[in-house]
Amino acid sequence: MTRVLAVSTAFPPHRYMQQEITDVLASCLPPGADNALLRRLHGAAQVETRHLALPLDVYGKLGGFGHTNRLFVELAVALGAEAVERALDEAGVRAEEIDLVVSTTVTGIAAPSLEARLAAQVGLRPDVKRVPMFGLGCSAGAAGLARVHDFLAGHPDGTALLLATELCSLTLQPADTSMANLVAGSLFGDGAAALVAVGDARASAGASAAGTSGPVVVATRSRLYPGTEHLLGWDIGDWGFRMVLGREIPELVRLHVAEEIESFLAVHDLKPGDVTAWICHPGGPKILDALADELGLPDSALGSSRRALAATGNLSSASVLQILRDTRAAAPPPGSAGLMIAFGPGFSSELVLLAW
Repeated sequence: MTRVLAVSTAFPPHRYMQQEITDVLASCLPPGADNALLRRLHGAAQVETRHLALPLDVYGKLGGFGHTNRLFVELAVALGAEAVERALDEAGVRAEEIDLVVSTTVTGIAAPSLEARLAAQVGLRPDVKRVPMFGLGCSAGAAGLARVHDFLAGHPDGTALLLATELCSLTLQPADTSMANLVAGSLFGDGAAALVAVGDARASAGASAAGTSGPVVVATRSRLYPGTEHLLGWDIGDWGFRMVLGREIPELVRLHVAEEIESFLAVHDLKPGDVTAWICHPGGPKILDALADELGLPDSALGSSRRALAATGNLSSASVLQILRDTRAAAPPPGSAGLMIAFGPGFSSELVLLAW
C-alpha cells in the first residue's frame, strides 16, 4: 500500500485572463494568417486564466531554442523547489527522509535533471535515488505516481517524492499557424506540483498526521495503443519544440480509452458508477466530453478537471496532481474509490486506482 501524504502546487506570479493571451498571440501571427480561427479556438478552450513563466509582453522577444531552454532550466528549478518545499511541509516530512525522487517534465531539457539541480537547495540526501522522466507528456503525472507506487511496494519503510514541472509557454511557436500549435496556444499553462507518499510499513506506523486523510494507491495500469505514435508529441529541431497533436485523439479516447478504463475497473470488481473521485487530465473540452459520454458519467463527475482547466489551463504532467490536490482537499468519504486518468505520447494512457 502506498499512501499519499501531501500534494502541493506552485505557479509563476504572471497570471493572465485568456483574452489577454489571445490578443497577444493574435498580434504575433504572420501576415495572411487566420486571426479569426485563433480567436475561435481560444474561445472554445474553456480556459479562463493561465499562469505564464514570463511576463506576457516578453514572449514576442524570446530568442532561439538555446535561449528559451536556459530560461526553462532556471525558472523550472525555482518553481519546482517551491512546490517540493510546500509538499514536504504539508506532509510533515523532512527532506532528508526522502528515499526516492521521481521528476517529470516534457517542456524543456536539463542535464543534470531538475531534481538533481534542486536537491541541495531543498535538502535532499546526496544518496537519494533519482528517476527523471522525459517524453511521457501529459501522462507523466499519473505514470510518476505509478512508479512511486512500484518503488514503495518493494520498500514499505520508504518515503518518496514526485515532482512535475511544466513551463508549456516556453515551447510556443508564435509564428506557427498549424492547427496543432493554435490549439496548444489556447490550452496550455505553466505550473509545478509535488507529491509525498510513504510505503505500507511507514504508513501503518503513523508517518504523519497530515497523511491520515490521504488516499492509498490500489493498482496501476499503463497502456500503449499501437499505430498511434504519430498523433501526439513533439517535433524537436533548431526551432525548439513544435506540437504534434492529431485531431483523432478525442475519438481514440472514445473508442479505446473508455474501454480500457472499464476493463481496469472490472479487474477490481468496480464499474464507472462506483468511482466517487475522477481525477482526469484536462486535455481539453473535447477529450473530457468524449470520456464522460462513453463512460456514462454525470456532469459533476469531471467537474474538478473542468475547473482546473478553467483556472490554470492544461499543465501537462502537473495537471492530474493539481486535481488530486483539489480532490483530497474536498475530503471524499472513507471507502471512496478514485481513478486517476492521463494520456500521453505513444498514444498512451495511464490509470491509477485510489481508495480513501
